[in-house]
Amino acid sequence: MHVILHPRQLLQQIAGDGLLRNADFRRLWLTSALTQFGAQITLLALPICAVLMLHATPAQMGTLGALESLPFLLFGLPSGVLLERCRRLPIMMCSDAMVATALASVPLAWWLDALTIHWLYAVGFVLGTGMVIGGSAEQVFLTFVVGRERLVDAHAKFAATESAARLIGPGMAGAMVQLLGALIAILCNVAGFMVSLANLKRIRAREPKPAPTDTHPLRDIRDGLAFVWQHRVLRTLAWTSGAWHFLFYGYMALHVLFATRVLGMTPGVMGTAQMLGGAGILAGSVLVKPLSDRLGTGRAILAGLCSCALGFALMPAIPQTLLGSASLSTIAYAVVVFLLDCGATLFFVPYIALRQRVTPDAMLGRMVATMRSLTVASAPLGALAAGALAERFSVRTGLACVAAGAVLLAIAAVTGTRLRSVND
Repeated sequence: MHVILHPRQLLQQIAGDGLLRNADFRRLWLTSALTQFGAQITLLALPICAVLMLHATPAQMGTLGALESLPFLLFGLPSGVLLERCRRLPIMMCSDAMVATALASVPLAWWLDALTIHWLYAVGFVLGTGMVIGGSAEQVFLTFVVGRERLVDAHAKFAATESAARLIGPGMAGAMVQLLGALIAILCNVAGFMVSLANLKRIRAREPKPAPTDTHPLRDIRDGLAFVWQHRVLRTLAWTSGAWHFLFYGYMALHVLFATRVLGMTPGVMGTAQMLGGAGILAGSVLVKPLSDRLGTGRAILAGLCSCALGFALMPAIPQTLLGSASLSTIAYAVVVFLLDCGATLFFVPYIALRQRVTPDAMLGRMVATMRSLTVASAPLGALAAGALAERFSVRTGLACVAAGAVLLAIAAVTGTRLRSVND
């Protein structure tokens, strides 16, 4: 006998015991969706401004990537203290407002004939600052809204939204940049941030005000560092993620140069090819829970790391014309992006959930900020190193060095850590 579910019952099952019935979670999810779609525009439009409008060199692109990640090193640890002493929702709103203002300055500076690569350096630094502070606040606030027992489901839903953004966003962004120009595309992202701010104001959940403390902020920072260092799982996750970010930001500094100048893609074609990355995130978000249940959390993390290593290794091997066809090269590029994004999702969804599960409430804010600071502290060096290698040799050589590092990292993580034995 087949049981036909009422649509509401089906929704409750999909929600995972009521997760989607939580109005505040739905608002957070909508805000995340707006941010993710906007990020696809920025990820394409801002480098396009540097590469095509300002004719940036590989070294300058490396510097831009370094400045975007530098705030993690400068503000990551202090933001942990801030998150422990203040409510997180106002921090998220201020962060979004700051990022929107910085993005709006780019078309304004161009129209005033004042836009330079140094202006983009400053904008990139502000974007990174918003990411480190607002992103940490969102992770902690999400834990408050959904509870620890639903974190994997919540992060998987966020990853599914990101997959939709990556599936639709790059093609949309590429078309917007191609038809309207990078500056108008950036303004559309600013409008999305305005809608996101209005949505955050509607969240009803109010965190309890943190208890006053007379502890010196430097002691809180030291305690956060000590907690991560003394925790075997967190320490392993920190150095593994730190090495991954070193390589990833090196890749990010060069991938637009590689696609446009080496493979000869237009912004529209590049955006369309990157749409397959959304399918990779979707595949990762669907696979992550059953994979974690079957293999264990640690092995799921390692599977994601190995998938990323394969993608990094294949990227510099793509010729300008594969079998004499530029279209085949574009398809190969899209497949590699799929592997990278699927691997990143399989790596980070269980990684984030695991680190928050093993951390007590009293240390959660400091742990998140400490981990984000430690793991992305190497990113500026990765971007600068990749840019310098590409400037000295070639963009393809710079990406090949990233690939070699990714393969070594995967081998070290599989054979030299105990992540294979971590179940939860």
